[in-house]
Amino acid sequence: MKLTIKEIESVFLRGDVTDDFLASCRADTRTSVQTLLRRYERVCRERERLAAMYVYERASAARGHVLVAGVDEAGRGPLAGPVAVAAAILPQELYLPRLNDSKKLSAKVRAELFEEITEKAIAYHVTLVDAVEIDRINILQATRRGMYEAIAVLTPAPEEVLVDAVELPELRMPVQSIVKGDAKSASIAAASILAKVTRDRLMEQYEVEYPGYGFARHKGYGTAEHIAAIRAHGVTPIHRRTFEPIRSMLASGQIE
Repeated sequence: MKLTIKEIESVFLRGDVTDDFLASCRADTRTSVQTLLRRYERVCRERERLAAMYVYERASAARGHVLVAGVDEAGRGPLAGPVAVAAAILPQELYLPRLNDSKKLSAKVRAELFEEITEKAIAYHVTLVDAVEIDRINILQATRRGMYEAIAVLTPAPEEVLVDAVELPELRMPVQSIVKGDAKSASIAAASILAKVTRDRLMEQYEVEYPGYGFARHKGYGTAEHIAAIRAHGVTPIHRRTFEPIRSMLASGQIE
């Protein structure tokens, strides 16, 4: 005798799913059963994807390092605004559906994950390094400075650090630099979301403080709209004067 839809749904909710049960569901022609089956399979795929994102954290734990900080930045490339650097320590194997590189997520999903990460993280911190400092020491050094600071204020302190692509030779604890780490490590992905959301919200505030530049839309990146606004209105205190084309425009007297 076939199970009712409610009975099938209850099996999925309880997690009492066997291979025989799945085979029966696949053979069941009822639309509702197929909908439940697809939903379950999506959840399974998401759990598998997220489990794979903890491979570096799992390896750290195997070395006895349970408190692992992921570190990432947002805003290295824009012409205006700070670079935001975040560090986050997640509970081991924390299940955060949709967690991914912040660039692969919509603003809505990033905002939702930001709230969940800040609520559930063991520790997190976001450091902002402003345009003046970026111009003074260059963007790579400014990013490193922000990373060192974000890591240093974490409580509890991390036992190991995973960072997206940047080398941090001055750290006293073990550190791994992982190319495209924000798509490979859950901790780095979490940090990338904290950094991106924090910076985007700040750029939206700058839209009010410096109207006419479109900061809420382009977040300081060098779009045609932004460059046209710079030509029309000049640079603001949040613009990076050493970045092109601003540097050349200032040198040639096109803007002040």
